[in-house]
Amino acid sequence: MEQLIFFHDHAMLVLLMIISIVVYVSFVILSGSFICRDLMEGQEVETVWTVLPAIVLIFLALPSLRILYLLDEVNDPSLTLKTVGHQWYWSYEYSDFVDLEFDSYMVPTSDLVFGDYRLLEVDHRAVVPVDCNVRVLVTAADVLHSWTVPSLGVKADAVPGRLNQLSFFITRPGVFYGQCSEICGANHSFMPIVLEAVDVDSFVSWVVKVSN
Repeated sequence: MEQLIFFHDHAMLVLLMIISIVVYVSFVILSGSFICRDLMEGQEVETVWTVLPAIVLIFLALPSLRILYLLDEVNDPSLTLKTVGHQWYWSYEYSDFVDLEFDSYMVPTSDLVFGDYRLLEVDHRAVVPVDCNVRVLVTAADVLHSWTVPSLGVKADAVPGRLNQLSFFITRPGVFYGQCSEICGANHSFMPIVLEAVDVDSFVSWVVKVSN
């Protein structure tokens, strides 16, 4: 997600530069009196306004292609988390551990405590360690779902009978919220996703506690 934000800022800077040049040239043309009705062509000018946009597009395309490659690349994951979409909740399986799996349901509004987010809090959060490459395998048990966490910049369709994968690297502890972004039925808006990133020691303690 940090790379996506950097690319957004990069693209905005290029757009501001283009808009500034277009506004300046338009102002000069409209306010000036240097107009020649007999001028039919200008090879040098046409060459410049063809080459310059091509160079600008290259400066936009190269960072974009790099980010697309990084989004699809899974480099030696330290942890694999399998998530299965159901109508209408998520199931999580930690493939690297024995019998570590659970269901995650949305907390009803009547059970929320102070500080919880309505329609976003769950009874069992998926816990992952920080500073680790985490691979998420996404599938569904019934209909199409979509496992999406916008703050991490990840999204993958959950398709019955297929495994999609994505990866992320969290650099600081925190709680990250998401929701199913595929219209999957009547309770589509009631199957949130909550990821809690903790340090490695806390993650190991959590695994021991949940496994027992």
